[in-house]
Amino acid sequence: MAKHKKTVVLGASTKESRASNQVVHRLTRYGYEAVPLSIKKGEIGGIPIINDFPAVEGVHTVSLYLNPQRQKQYYPYILNELQPERIIFNPGTENEELAKLAVDKGIETENACTLVLLSVGVY
Repeated sequence: MAKHKKTVVLGASTKESRASNQVVHRLTRYGYEAVPLSIKKGEIGGIPIINDFPAVEGVHTVSLYLNPQRQKQYYPYILNELQPERIIFNPGTENEELAKLAVDKGIETENACTLVLLSVGVY
């Protein structure tokens, strides 16, 4: 049974060496529902990568793997469509503008590494 923290991994990669790919694997291994999202097609561990801006219900966390410039096109989608409880800005994705917009909407933000949070049991 999946834990309650459904996580959209925004900027997911099919390359196994990438942290976004490893996060999808680790989330599912720990019992979380992972939703990989990217402009590129493919799959990660048998989970199809979704493209565009699909409706995803019940999102707890958005884990970002896009640099701040590439995040801009996703602002309305993240804030108004996904409406997560939390956004994790992984190293290199920190973005004060998006963080402020999120906080203004009551969304928790965290500058952290999702892999580390999972590995130390504080996800």
